[in-house]
Amino acid sequence: MRTWQVAMLGEAADVLEQVELPPPVVQPGHLRVRVLATALNFPDVLMVRGHYQVRPDLPFTPGVEVCGEVLELGPGVAGHAVGDRVIGTAAVPNGGLAAQCLMPASGAFAAPPSMGDAEASALTIGHQTAYVGLVRRAALEAGETLLVHAAAGGVGTAAVQVGKALGARVVAVVGSPAKVDAARAAGADVVVDRSAGDLVALLKDALGRQGADVVFDPVGGDAYDASTKVVAFEGRIVVVGFTSGTIPAPALNHALVKNYAVLGLHWGLYLERDRAVATAAHEQLVAWADAGLVRPVVSERVPFDDAPGALARLAAGESTGRLVVLGAR
Repeated sequence: MRTWQVAMLGEAADVLEQVELPPPVVQPGHLRVRVLATALNFPDVLMVRGHYQVRPDLPFTPGVEVCGEVLELGPGVAGHAVGDRVIGTAAVPNGGLAAQCLMPASGAFAAPPSMGDAEASALTIGHQTAYVGLVRRAALEAGETLLVHAAAGGVGTAAVQVGKALGARVVAVVGSPAKVDAARAAGADVVVDRSAGDLVALLKDALGRQGADVVFDPVGGDAYDASTKVVAFEGRIVVVGFTSGTIPAPALNHALVKNYAVLGLHWGLYLERDRAVATAAHEQLVAWADAGLVRPVVSERVPFDDAPGALARLAAGESTGRLVVLGAR
């Protein structure tokens, strides 16, 4: 089968090689699926570089989020059947940038019939991260103000949509004028272009004296620092990633004096420790999708042969929404 494989660490455009491999052997608790579409995520970029917390042995196939058709059930799997269309996480080293991959049954969900393969492939990681972060961790309520960093990207557009579905006022931060429309199309009430001036001043102007009740931060670095200056009394900053490459060192005395909370979110742990949370998130997201409230923003459907270039664009911050690699033909 056709497979993109990483034999040495580095930038995707330099190290991904297309090879022919036999189909993966199904493992206990896993599904073997025919890959219909793979949604690219920043963890794929980090994994290829060797900078992610999960460091598979070389060689490996990246692609952590897929939509696929079940071909085989591993021992101990229940609740799925051959022929089902499923979405969820792939089991690297047998990731989604291949004709077939493995999926842990704990990370697989029924694909929503209302979505095609490309959109469905992008519903799990970004949208569940947004939902669990905003609902379970931050308890965002209708009428509150939500600040979303990197709001034109995959997880950012998901957070904007989830925030609006919950009834929040959403202030979105983007990195360039070219990304303003993407955040606005996702539903943001106000869009701040951080390249237009001092970010703190721009945010204070957009948020007013009240500030942000909840901050959704997949960026870290200067974005996190700016958030601490505009977070409201009893505000909550949800930390979901560090795409800036800089991990903040929170000043806890500042959190004490301003009376705000810093909340970490590692969504994948719920699949291991409390899958009911992920199941509830999936069910609500599908219901919202059916009602037209949320939908993954697929900005580009990428042919299988062009996967390295798509990962390079994601790494460079040039993309908006989700880049989805179509299944190998």
